[in-house]
Amino acid sequence: MNSIPAPNAPSSGSSLAVPGQLGVSIDRGRDRSAPGSWGHTQPGSIYDFVRVATFAIGPDGRISQWSGRAAEFFGVPAAEAVGADPITTFVPREHWQRGRARLERILGGEEWVGTAPYRDADGTEGLAEVYAMPDAVPDTAPGAGTPSTPGATCLAVDLGRLRRLETDLAASEAVFGQTPTGFFLFDNDLRLQRVNDAFAAGVGLSPAELQGLTPYDLFLPGEAERLLVALRKVLDGGGPIVDLRITGAVPRTASAPAPGRRDGGRRWAISLYRLTGTAGHPMGVAGQVMDVTSRHVAEREAAGVRRSLALLNEASSHIGSTLDLETTAKELLDVIVPQFCDLATVDLYTALLTGDSGPISGRSGLSDGCGELRRVAVSSVVGGASSVLGAEGTVPVAEAGGTLCYPRRSPHARALRTGRSVVPQPGPDPLLRSTLVVPLVARDQVLGLVQLSRAIGSEPFDARDVAIAEELVARAAVCVDNARLYRREHERALLLQRSLLPPGNPAATGLEIARRYLPSNNNTEVGGDWFDVIPLPGSRTALVIGDVMGRGLQAAVAMGQLRTAVRTLAMLDLDPAEVLSALDEIARGLGGDSDRPGEESTELYLATCVYAVYDAVKQRCTFANAGHLPPVLLSPGEPARMLDVPPGLPLGVGGEPFEEVWVDLPDGAVLGLYTDGLVESRKHQLDEGLRAFRTALTGGSKELEKLCDEVLDELIPHHGEDDIALLMAKVQSLPEDAVGDWKLPAELTSVGKARDLACGWLLTRGLDELVDTTELLVSELVTNALRHGRGEIRLRLLRDRTVVCEVWDDGYAQPRQRRAQETDEGGRGLQLVSLLAERWGSRRTPNGKIVWFELAL
Repeated sequence: MNSIPAPNAPSSGSSLAVPGQLGVSIDRGRDRSAPGSWGHTQPGSIYDFVRVATFAIGPDGRISQWSGRAAEFFGVPAAEAVGADPITTFVPREHWQRGRARLERILGGEEWVGTAPYRDADGTEGLAEVYAMPDAVPDTAPGAGTPSTPGATCLAVDLGRLRRLETDLAASEAVFGQTPTGFFLFDNDLRLQRVNDAFAAGVGLSPAELQGLTPYDLFLPGEAERLLVALRKVLDGGGPIVDLRITGAVPRTASAPAPGRRDGGRRWAISLYRLTGTAGHPMGVAGQVMDVTSRHVAEREAAGVRRSLALLNEASSHIGSTLDLETTAKELLDVIVPQFCDLATVDLYTALLTGDSGPISGRSGLSDGCGELRRVAVSSVVGGASSVLGAEGTVPVAEAGGTLCYPRRSPHARALRTGRSVVPQPGPDPLLRSTLVVPLVARDQVLGLVQLSRAIGSEPFDARDVAIAEELVARAAVCVDNARLYRREHERALLLQRSLLPPGNPAATGLEIARRYLPSNNNTEVGGDWFDVIPLPGSRTALVIGDVMGRGLQAAVAMGQLRTAVRTLAMLDLDPAEVLSALDEIARGLGGDSDRPGEESTELYLATCVYAVYDAVKQRCTFANAGHLPPVLLSPGEPARMLDVPPGLPLGVGGEPFEEVWVDLPDGAVLGLYTDGLVESRKHQLDEGLRAFRTALTGGSKELEKLCDEVLDELIPHHGEDDIALLMAKVQSLPEDAVGDWKLPAELTSVGKARDLACGWLLTRGLDELVDTTELLVSELVTNALRHGRGEIRLRLLRDRTVVCEVWDDGYAQPRQRRAQETDEGGRGLQLVSLLAERWGSRRTPNGKIVWFELAL
């Protein structure tokens, strides 16, 4: 029997490549049947995909030879198959008769090709295409016996798998050849083996011209290297690579440059995957190519739109975080540099910064654009850019804070006049490529302009950039205008607030006064802190400090109302507790009924306040507190301490009476009243601030004004988030001869005695010019005390900035000045007092009243 061909023997004319390094030449179409061409097939042989069995049948009709592929095909080893009847062993029973007849015809010398049913060892039936060839019978030698019966060699192919392979090949060919996307196949040497028409059309070469080319023959060196690295990675088992972007060539023409020199005018998206045979051997790398040039352009446009939207979103959240002009301008530049441009400046009319309406023009063009501007913000990532563009030359890039005026014919002045953006021609600065001037326009007013520049190497401004810049600047313009309006209102409110505070240095009998008022550092809104020094009759002084809760213009107005009320109540000479009780009623009345009937007021005015009255004669101070921080006292030779004054409830709450305490103050003692802005902040607890305040007082200067400055220097660096009011008073004892005090019996003779005592006291002190007036007025007051009062009479004279005369009695009836008729015998005494004295009045005492008058020195 003839030998069976090896199943893996290569067929003639195979075009499978021999593995090798890139650049090794490949023999295509070589006749593998030529001498010296025998060998093993490369991975991917047809036998890896088709089930093939070869066996031989002897002359006796039994299996004489059984190959390894036959054992795999039928699932029967050679030991069991050799010697077996092929018909009864592998053919289904119902086909035995036809199979036996066919076998006899083959053994009789008939060659046959056809299909035959079979059954494997598991009983599974199938259909095989069989090629049976009778063995050649050698000629019988002379004298030999009867010629021998020939056997047969059979080749069986699994018809089902063969049909599937044909279908797969047809489908693959259809996909490869008819799809509009490009397909290619690189062999193991990373040379093109096959491409479809779509790929060939994309690169402008025919499929025949592309066969055998490398990536370097198709793309520019950098792109070719990227593709080659990807091909090697996939071939070495690195897994598929999807959407590798390569810049490729436009379709070639007859005059196109040679491979390796073409322009990169296309954008390709390449997906690579390894082709592997049934035994796991790599056959090459296949790839799909799509021309995504238009998609790439669209993606760039979309990315630009996304960047623009992100820029606008950042501008919305970043610009306008404060109501400060300079800060708002800097926030705009923080957004656009360097994300949008490389150099930017913001110029505002100086009138905006001073709070005036100034030469701010509307779109009607009332201004010529040559007004004075101040550069409030500069931002640059370009080193050495020293100028900006101008129609008549260049304008230096000033630091923030510098002033400038643009020439009338410059593009900047035109933008200010018209309120429209201008793109000037490139200037002489070699570092700047493109410039855009955008005016700041809000509420039909041009507030200034923003200049944006891009350096060499950046894209010039296009129409979309102009639109984005205008939107960004428009948003910033609204914030700048809000800051402008706020600054104007804030300055007005601050002016109102300061007008409500005591002017100059207030004077007080027996006290040296020093006071400080500082607005908060953040300069956002005015507050309601106030203080006051009110002279009272009898060498007494009222010291007041308070704080209206909340901020803004309403707080300042409420503070002014309360301060006016305090001064009015102080003139009534009420006790401190009575003053605070009346203030509490007033504070509740400030948030009175709503303007609409049936609606309750939603406004609530709350305030804290300390009201103290210092008596210079007794050197005693009486306190009442409405929810305020306690006063601090620095006595000579002692550390500063907080006075234990009952805090009470804030003004406007109501329902609880206020308590009074009094403290004797030694000569040289310092009394401090303050608001919470001095000792409290978000970063420091109140106790810490109070301790620092006492420490600063204890170790401070002996001079009161200097001591105030030292306290502020010590505490403000750590605080300053709220308004600060500080009122300090230093005790200065009156001279021993400054007071004359006498008690007189309730007798008529006391009138003359009072005149003598008063005149003698004045003459002793050299106040001769006041003797006559004092003598007359003292007679009148003592006479009234005898007539309308009761009990012992007391006469007291005090000399300070004026001469004060006081007359005590035990009567509670207050004197009242009236107009006397011509026929009345009396009623003109108080008219005389009012005419001759600088001031006069009366006040209650626990046991009666005091009537007093003042004479100027």
